[in-house]
Amino acid sequence: MNTRRDDARQEAAPTAEAAQAAIADEFAFFGDWTERYQYLIDLGRKLPPFPEALKTDAHKVTGCQSQVWLGASGDARRLEFQATSDSAIVSGLIALLLRVYSGRSAAVILATEPKYIEAIGLAKHLSPTRSNGLAAMLAAIRQHARDALSIAAA
Repeated sequence: MNTRRDDARQEAAPTAEAAQAAIADEFAFFGDWTERYQYLIDLGRKLPPFPEALKTDAHKVTGCQSQVWLGASGDARRLEFQATSDSAIVSGLIALLLRVYSGRSAAVILATEPKYIEAIGLAKHLSPTRSNGLAAMLAAIRQHARDALSIAAA
């Protein structure tokens, strides 16, 4: 593993705050929620393939009405996430979460509030079950970050 290249790539990637600002800018382009939902669906379709081997109960996110699986790798310095869902809208929500949280340190993940959810009006336009699922996915990502920090401290 080339640590120098990984460090350079992480530095070149936008910060979590910049990723959230970019998401807000992208959604501001659309005039109504029909277009925004279509954009979410399109983002979900662009998720990288999720390994079938990770579609297990151990990787399943509880609290989601849809089927959602989340895999994590890395350590407290940098956590990478991959996820998938059987729902097109939820896949789009996953794509947004991954943009903000994947490739970040555990400390940054825990310190980053998902401001983009309010900024794009998503909180008002999700059904209660999808809102609960989004909260469950975020909780799972944060739990991986807490676990990585506890392992690093041990």
